[in-house]
Amino acid sequence: MSGEYAADVVADLELMVMRSLSRWDLPPDTAVALLNLSENATFALETGRGADLVLRVHRVGYCSADEIRSELAWIMALRRDRVVDTARPVPGRDGEFVQRLESPSGKPPRHAVAFERLAGSEPNPRSNAVPWFERLGELTASMHRHAKAWQLPEGFHRKRWDMDAMVGPRGYWGPWRAAIGLDPAGTKILEAALGLIRRRIEAFGAGPERFGLVHADLRLANLLADDGQLRIIDFDDCGFSWFMYDFATAVSFIEQDPQVPALLEAWIRGYRKIATLGRPEVEEIPTFVALRRILLCAWLASHSEVPLASQLGAAYTHGTVTMAEELLRGRFLSHS
Repeated sequence: MSGEYAADVVADLELMVMRSLSRWDLPPDTAVALLNLSENATFALETGRGADLVLRVHRVGYCSADEIRSELAWIMALRRDRVVDTARPVPGRDGEFVQRLESPSGKPPRHAVAFERLAGSEPNPRSNAVPWFERLGELTASMHRHAKAWQLPEGFHRKRWDMDAMVGPRGYWGPWRAAIGLDPAGTKILEAALGLIRRRIEAFGAGPERFGLVHADLRLANLLADDGQLRIIDFDDCGFSWFMYDFATAVSFIEQDPQVPALLEAWIRGYRKIATLGRPEVEEIPTFVALRRILLCAWLASHSEVPLASQLGAAYTHGTVTMAEELLRGRFLSHS
């Protein structure tokens, strides 16, 4: 593994975490276990005394401390207003939520945030996920309604996920043309699809009823199903984008699963229990799913060291090209 999470970096991160336990008043014998490597590194901190935490150690240079504090401000507002069940941020003993961890080997310091550890597991898309997507539609509509009414705190700063930020020359996640295994023929197809996507989205518009503060990463890994309850975690990518983009993120990496049309129907049904969802919005959902899929190709290429990139590899890129062809022919995820 090379790059951001090379083996020596991961070992260094674990040592950084172990040396910082006292910041959250955790005992030195706390068990530290790596949970996940993705945008950030996530660790489970287990005391065996009922005070378990999840510690998110941030990727260098992706989010500033102010951006992280803004994310936490929305999380706490959502919790306060009982919009969604999500993990409570846990401050350090100095009262600060965003901690700066120093590297013992001289590598760059990292921002870190602790959260309470919630019960639940990722829903399985191949094991009757339809009821969970209906509930997710309700929760997504509730978050959108909250975002439209919530007055942003002074200094609130989050990324804007528009076309340029996703697939432009200075996209946050790098160039989509670097997608793993993308050949010249596939590049031409994706170029044509992005042209269509841009035209459709420009016609759709970005007025306040269609564009605002969203979670922006509702993929299954960020959902916890537990005894009939659905919890939403990891607001690290929350920012300003189209509200319908949230459904696109919910089917990240499973876009071509045969169940996706049924998941979409369930999500729409759940959403409409809480808020109005017009036909123009529904008709553009496939556009946003295709855009997200191309964006994820860029993400996998620029995060090639994370396990998911090696698991999906070129096959994911080739599937994206197929999806783009279906979009160009008007056949992708069509909704009656």
